[in-house]
Amino acid sequence: MPSTENDLNIDVDGYIGTITLNRPTRKNAFTTPMLHTWAAALRDFQLNDHVRVVVVRGAGDAFCAGADLGDLSELDRSPLSTRKLMSEHVHQVARAVDDLTKPLIAGIHGPAIGAGMDMALMCDYRIASDRARLSEGYIRVGLVPGDGGCFYLPRLIGSSRALRLLWTGETVTAEHALNWGIVDEVCSADDFDTRLHTFAQQLAAQPPAAIQMIKTAVRQSDSGDLRAALDLIASHQAVAMATSDSVEALAARTDKRSPVFEGR
Repeated sequence: MPSTENDLNIDVDGYIGTITLNRPTRKNAFTTPMLHTWAAALRDFQLNDHVRVVVVRGAGDAFCAGADLGDLSELDRSPLSTRKLMSEHVHQVARAVDDLTKPLIAGIHGPAIGAGMDMALMCDYRIASDRARLSEGYIRVGLVPGDGGCFYLPRLIGSSRALRLLWTGETVTAEHALNWGIVDEVCSADDFDTRLHTFAQQLAAQPPAAIQMIKTAVRQSDSGDLRAALDLIASHQAVAMATSDSVEALAARTDKRSPVFEGR
């Protein structure tokens, strides 16, 4: 499934779909056309039963430097036009992520700045190399976080720490980000590619229906109460137990072999 957009490479290898931001000379800063391709890829991966896990990463030495300010400088800066830009173009990636029931992993091997950090925050799991640097740098150019930073960051690290990073625009190291819970793992730059691929493969080897139902249940628990969460999980469990993958998991355990899941 190769992409026709050179600035954004999209491919499927085994059960893993990968979106690679491919503007290394611009630190993978994204343009408006890239956002359309990015969102479309996420929607395609959601509908593709062969894809079980999605990875987002950058080419070169950066994850993403946010929006390409050169691209934005050519746009009409009127309030209505700016709101339309955000809601119809920039935010479509966040909406596509919100619709994705499959695991979404961010591979952060270098700087993730502004909207680039937001794009990492909206993923389910973040693996960083020790060379990663993260910053909600909007304040430095007189802007507010435009791609969900005010929504995602407090949910990960609490409101006071989030406000500090959003107010100051300061840059945090990979180790600092790990200690605060902004990223979930840090590995050496030499081991980064291997670790990212190994973790994606580990998730892809699990029963996909159960993986997706777990993600849905965890997400919905953020805004629901205990009784609603238990009611939902009871329905999920009924579906999971009826799948062929559940039967295969039990058989493999009995036979002391590795299970082979087919997603049904």
